[in-house]
Amino acid sequence: MINYIDTHSHLHDKAFDEDREKIIIEMEKMGVITITVGTDYEESKKAVTLAQNSSAIFASVGMHPVDNRNEEFVKERYLDLAKDVRVVAIGECGLDYFRLEEDKKAGFFIQDEDEKERQKKIFAAQVELAVEVDKPLMLHGRPSKGSMDAYNDMLEIIRQAKHIHGDKVRGNFHFFVGNTHIAERILNLHFTMSFSGVITFAKEYEEVVRFVPLDMMHAETDSPYVSPATYRGKRNQPLYVNEVIAKIAEIKVKEVIEVKKQLLQNSFRVFGLTDR
Repeated sequence: MINYIDTHSHLHDKAFDEDREKIIIEMEKMGVITITVGTDYEESKKAVTLAQNSSAIFASVGMHPVDNRNEEFVKERYLDLAKDVRVVAIGECGLDYFRLEEDKKAGFFIQDEDEKERQKKIFAAQVELAVEVDKPLMLHGRPSKGSMDAYNDMLEIIRQAKHIHGDKVRGNFHFFVGNTHIAERILNLHFTMSFSGVITFAKEYEEVVRFVPLDMMHAETDSPYVSPATYRGKRNQPLYVNEVIAKIAEIKVKEVIEVKKQLLQNSFRVFGLTDR
């Protein structure tokens, strides 16, 4: 029986090498499902392999905008991975402008606009891949400080793709850190947003959690990163998704059981998850 769904983790990450099997056994016992998310080709292959070996795990395959600058996105390679029955999304893909100045100084690129265009090209290719395999997008958006620029550019790319492909362009903005204006634009495109353990200790996200309808959101851990308040300073894991769900219930002044039930339904609807 599925009790909780963590819509975004990196359970295949090396941070779990010593006790991954133990965690998976506990997940299966507690009815916790996770989507383990690739950030480049090699990490995506690891995600798929892990998902193939446990009913508690599904995978998402894709290329993060900045995690592996040495890789050139080749759609055909990802297409082979994306066809696997355990793959339920494409990503994490999107735009990340958070460290543009630092990365420019480090010599990764010369002009901000060149880097933005590189990221947009890779993102657009993954949108097309998602359409081709008819799977939702697992979206990563991180704007530059004091701005919503990455979200604005992502929404324009999605808007254009939806104009061509309609409802085949769908998905979720993971680890959402935008404001209510951006959230409204996302909702208008019929995309969902997921919230992580950061909402358990950062009050600035409470307004947007209240704003997003319960049937248009998900809970995630993004483990091994950003543990919820109860586990701050420790490695995060999919089992802690219940802490995020409890905080959503608190912010929205709803019963935990109601929130849990709706978030399960949301994940089934958006990602087509089952206990297969």
